[in-house]
Amino acid sequence: MGSLEIPGNIWLAPMAGYTDAAFRSVCVQSGAPLCFTEMVSADALSRNNGTTLRLLARASNERLTGFQIFASDAVTAAAAVRRIASMAPAIIDLNCGCSVPKVLKTGCGAALLRTPALVGAIVAAMRAETDIPVTVKLRSGWDEGSINYLECAEEAVRAGASMVTLHARTRAQGFGGKVRMEHIRILKEKCASLVFGSGDLFTPQDCKTMLEKTRCDGIMIARGSLGNPFIFEQTEALLKAEGRPVTIDARQRLFAALEHLRMLSDSVGEEKACRDMRKHFVAYTKGMEGGAVIRQSVVNAETIAEYEQIVESYLRA
Repeated sequence: MGSLEIPGNIWLAPMAGYTDAAFRSVCVQSGAPLCFTEMVSADALSRNNGTTLRLLARASNERLTGFQIFASDAVTAAAAVRRIASMAPAIIDLNCGCSVPKVLKTGCGAALLRTPALVGAIVAAMRAETDIPVTVKLRSGWDEGSINYLECAEEAVRAGASMVTLHARTRAQGFGGKVRMEHIRILKEKCASLVFGSGDLFTPQDCKTMLEKTRCDGIMIARGSLGNPFIFEQTEALLKAEGRPVTIDARQRLFAALEHLRMLSDSVGEEKACRDMRKHFVAYTKGMEGGAVIRQSVVNAETIAEYEQIVESYLRA
């Protein structure tokens, strides 16, 4: 993207409530070349909201970080870009795909799909404020009756977007059904910018299949990384003809979870970290033999020492 070089095309997608600095740090350790922060409000950024700005805090090992904003108009988006450009993100992405009702009712996220020209206008306003690459993330359309990702992508690229990421579901689908890879393939064939794919990427094989079937330039992994930051190095190994499979056992998974907890504690304090990590431990132990014991135990864990004791007891059993 211009002078920006990113050493890999398998990235961590933005996820509200999950892609904080601690989780991004774990993903970087596991091979993610670029990670996105949680999606943040352009309106809040334009007002210098401290809580929102803290969501953009970097992990110590992050070299390349993407910021994703949601906005309903060009003026607010431009003001947000002016505020965050000095924080040196590698990329600033416009969310045009969030299907959460509280975001939609403000005219943001996937609501922008209903007015492709507005997508272009917002991207143009963002580009006018910075030389940092501006990108967009789309869905296939509002619903089955309005599949318009090509039109939205064309408006964005014409306005200066360096990359388009497509989560090939409609807003109406949410996360139901299956991602439609043919939409990503068609977008890659017709789009003048870089194209990334997203959706249903839960295993290294899923990632390989999307890259091969769509010929997209890269992928963003979202839910497939939860409890499994190892998916980045595992996918890279699978894609290399000479690469050996990267296997992760229960001990490695749990030690990564504890490291994640400690980093989160450094950011938000031990009490909050221990509460927030409960959902992550559910993900880290999913499918693990005897993992239900850990999940039942961490519900009541209030200190790092208690988490460590739960893990040690499991590994000794």
